[in-house]
Amino acid sequence: MKLTAEQHETLDREGFLFLSDLFSAEETAVLRAALPAIFARTGPEIVRELSGAVRTAFGVHTYSDIYWRLSRHPRLVEPAMQVLGGPVYIHQFKVNAKAAFDGDVWQWHQDYGTWSRDDLMPEPHAMNLAVYLDPVNEFNGPLMFIPRSHRRGRIEAGHDLETTSYPLWTIDNETIETLVAEGGIVAPKGEPGAALLFHCNLVHGSAPNMSPWGRRAVYFSANRVDNAIRRFQRPEYIAHRDFTPVEPLGDDCLLVGTEHTAGAAAQ
Repeated sequence: MKLTAEQHETLDREGFLFLSDLFSAEETAVLRAALPAIFARTGPEIVRELSGAVRTAFGVHTYSDIYWRLSRHPRLVEPAMQVLGGPVYIHQFKVNAKAAFDGDVWQWHQDYGTWSRDDLMPEPHAMNLAVYLDPVNEFNGPLMFIPRSHRRGRIEAGHDLETTSYPLWTIDNETIETLVAEGGIVAPKGEPGAALLFHCNLVHGSAPNMSPWGRRAVYFSANRVDNAIRRFQRPEYIAHRDFTPVEPLGDDCLLVGTEHTAGAAAQ
């Protein structure tokens, strides 16, 4: 699958592209069906909120067959290769959750801010492709973007180790105020199967989920192969060391195909 010229231009200009129905209801149903077993894991790859609710399941493609297939789906891999201009590998692959009532904040940040500082990723030749697994509405902590903020490059950030259960390089309020005055804030809502593609320097975050509706989304963080990380201080289930170019499977790979036996997340 390739983006149209208009879609590619929108992504380049705004820093993100929303696709309302990239995956079908049948495809997202099989992805959701695998989540209870994933969230029941007790290893360090499952990061929990202070309440105990799952915040992030890292490296899901290494221990779940259906997510291994998704990590090689042509509707994700081919646009990533197109946008980044070459073969890509999986830098991160995770499910982020906002549990009903207990889903905590994600502070304002840039993903490349973390990837460059913690992993020594040389250049911002990386991007995120996210797929909604539940309905995302204005009440359940939707992802918020500051349009065109990716054009500012990597912004200075502080390492927040206290606000939530997960450390993050966050951007100060004064800078956010300036960026929002220039670009505003958007929060794309949609049904399961909708997708978001966004630049690794786009400033984003999300508010706590106070609603009775949880929301989960899977994130494929693609990095160009010639831009592989240089530092390996974070666990491999967070920042992967396998720089092998991803080869797309068939378009129907979530519904048919040979089962893949995924390895252990902590290997």
